[in-house]
Amino acid sequence: MSSWRSLLLRIGDKSLEYGPSSDFKEHIDICFGALRRELEHSETEILEYLLTCAEQLPHKIPLYGTLIGLINLENENSVKRLVEKTQSKFQDALDTGNCNRIRILMRLMTVMMCSKALQPSSLVDIFETFLSSAATTVDEEKGNPLWQPCADFYITCILSCLPWGAAELVEQVPEDIERVMVGIEAYLSIRKHTSDTGLSFFENEDEIERDLNNKDFLEDLWDRIQVLSSNGWKVESVPRPHLSFEAQLVAGKSHELGTISCSNLPNLPSVTSGVSFGKEKHEAELKYPQRIRRLNIFPSSKMEDMQPIDRFVMEEYLLDVLLYFNGSRKECASFMVGLPVAFRYEYLMAETIFSQLLMLPQPPFKPAYYTLVIIDLCKALPGAFPAVVAGAVRALFEKIADLDMECRTRLILWFSHHLSNFQFIWPWEEWAYVLDLPRWAPQRVFVQEVLEREVRLSYWDKVKQSIENAPGLEELLPPKGGPNFSLGAEDGKENNEHVLSGQLNDMVKGKSPVREIISWIDETVFSNNSLEVTLRVVVQTLLNIGSKSFTHLVTVLERYGQVIAKVCSDEDKQVMLIAEVSSFWKSNTQMTAIAIDRMMGYRLISNLAIVRWVFSEENVEQFHTSDRPWEILRNAVSKTYNRISDLRKEISSLKRSISSAEVAAKEAKAEVDAAESKLALVDGEPVLGENPVRLNRLKSRAEKAKEELISLQESLEAKEALLARATDENEALFILLYKSFSSVLTERLPKGSGTRTLRELKSTQVEEMAVDLEEPSTMELDNENEIPQNSQSNGGKKSVSYNVGEKEQWCITTLSYVKAFSRQYASEVWPYIEKLDAEILTEDAPPLFRSAVCFGLRRPIIEA
Repeated sequence: MSSWRSLLLRIGDKSLEYGPSSDFKEHIDICFGALRRELEHSETEILEYLLTCAEQLPHKIPLYGTLIGLINLENENSVKRLVEKTQSKFQDALDTGNCNRIRILMRLMTVMMCSKALQPSSLVDIFETFLSSAATTVDEEKGNPLWQPCADFYITCILSCLPWGAAELVEQVPEDIERVMVGIEAYLSIRKHTSDTGLSFFENEDEIERDLNNKDFLEDLWDRIQVLSSNGWKVESVPRPHLSFEAQLVAGKSHELGTISCSNLPNLPSVTSGVSFGKEKHEAELKYPQRIRRLNIFPSSKMEDMQPIDRFVMEEYLLDVLLYFNGSRKECASFMVGLPVAFRYEYLMAETIFSQLLMLPQPPFKPAYYTLVIIDLCKALPGAFPAVVAGAVRALFEKIADLDMECRTRLILWFSHHLSNFQFIWPWEEWAYVLDLPRWAPQRVFVQEVLEREVRLSYWDKVKQSIENAPGLEELLPPKGGPNFSLGAEDGKENNEHVLSGQLNDMVKGKSPVREIISWIDETVFSNNSLEVTLRVVVQTLLNIGSKSFTHLVTVLERYGQVIAKVCSDEDKQVMLIAEVSSFWKSNTQMTAIAIDRMMGYRLISNLAIVRWVFSEENVEQFHTSDRPWEILRNAVSKTYNRISDLRKEISSLKRSISSAEVAAKEAKAEVDAAESKLALVDGEPVLGENPVRLNRLKSRAEKAKEELISLQESLEAKEALLARATDENEALFILLYKSFSSVLTERLPKGSGTRTLRELKSTQVEEMAVDLEEPSTMELDNENEIPQNSQSNGGKKSVSYNVGEKEQWCITTLSYVKAFSRQYASEVWPYIEKLDAEILTEDAPPLFRSAVCFGLRRPIIEA
């Protein structure tokens, strides 16, 4: 990497390029000196790289903006071209709805204004264009209020620029910025309060009432900006290196931006129904999502050094680093711990990462990414961050009963993965009291599921050793043992099933052809035994052969899947097959899930069969005490969704290829036509057509282009047929899923009580279970060790109760999963909403079930 590139990349960092100095002014002087020497020879490369660095290292934008201002003093035309390039990228981002690029480029243009490279009036013009678009969007007569997420995004972009440049704007164009602020206040008065219903981290029976009382993200940001304004626009968390060069920068020529325009939004649906409104509102929220939902884990005293605006700025820094370094976790952690602020921010960093990990309906990146970043941060800050993470875990554990079910699952997966990277060390004795809670208590189930996931990541004895300070927790470990093969000869006793299993085992090990095995089953097994016996012999034997490892299982299914398909040829038999798999791996939840998932992948079992099995009586009774049936259901729905998603991507890619192929075929044919129409001399005589050799070559190329186009069109037809089939399967899956939920909830929810909220449901419990615990329950954390004051110590006893009964907990858990599935797959559910309303979400369905679906889809609650 050439020196000017490394200097640009590492500016502001503690690095070899800048030696021991951490002074921003010195860094800028060194970097500008290198750029000035190279500018004449490498102007284009330098400006392109500078713009790329500003986009992908946005927390350094004040430094890059100052460099642009200094370059402007040397070469106005270079910076003019940079401004034009920035505007072009900005307009492209607006046209394509690239929210992150819009936000970052606006920040860059704000800082360029501070460095005298951009006219303040140009920035104000952008603000007013955004304001005008936002106001029109939420106008019920002229716009489309369903796209308020877009309007809110534009206003958020304006407000988020102010910490970086409001002081200069107020100084240079006070009337203009005052007009913008008045316009924002007017917009806030006509927009609708944004509801977080269905997306909050904690499930609350008063979700709607609480949501109306709390400020939404934009209202909260406006309040922070108001405080900032009253403090003279001073922001501790935003460096202002341009002030060190103010005497020089003032001599620069400020450039102007051309006109920019916001993208056109859809008109209001022609059919004004709740369903059409709901679909379009969902589409708008997907395209313009809220970037963060704050998860307040720690007491406010942990961040008392920060001003309100500093929290917003720090969140912007942290989220930007997570965004642009998602492929490089070590670089991500390195930049996160080295942000350009003078105060400590470990608690805010933990809250921000956990808010992303647990964000609903899904995190911006795969959960494993956040796990790795947290691990690297613990290693980068060994004296501080591990204790902060431990405090976050304890605080979330205290409220685990109220944590959204999807968030709870992610927390379990993260925590077990995290501990596996730190030798499974955790003070389990603090949580040993969960053994005294009922088996359905969320805290007890949480510990049980974390231990089960740890066993998957290590081995049983290792996990048992890790809980030696709380030996009683061994009760919550999963069973130790391998497969439950019921057809092995015991004590020399053999029955008919054992004999048949032995014969099948010999045939497989003897590598008998699949056709021969199927014939043997038809003639010897099925003809003399029931379907249940035949299925048990075939499935148990083949699973036992494949039980040594995942690879063995896959090999058996690939080679002998036709045998299983022959025996389990319809949905009823597939349900029996899944039950047999579950019985064989009853001591190993992971292998149960893997085997069923693989069988679905090989189309040996359907997603409908899996749903039917999950909602069988045996599994329904586990809904509130185990993740086993839910994991299998999640896998089935996810695999179905992924099939459709992959097909849509392939079809989209094929359509683009067909467009290119059509152009190529058209051009090739035009060349042939042109060649054939030309006059050429052959043996001195004029002949219509070019040189025969070249003409043949052109014809050959045209023919190949046509063949390629036809091939692509045929592939598209095949993929579209597969998509149509997959879409039908998807519809059948969700209809059956909601019918099954409705059925089991109708049976178990309190009848005739008029229960409509979770609070009413919880209050139906009459008996209270007292548990001896130590120290009072509170979310306050010990200052030094981050240990919640309700954890065990050597102090006295106190009584804590978990007063939700088993039946009520079952209902709460199941309703939470209804909401979770509805929320996660809302894009797939909305196309079938009319059918769901007509067949399932009727007035006969339990009100709590209807409410859970509506919360998940973020639609108004259907009243009976």
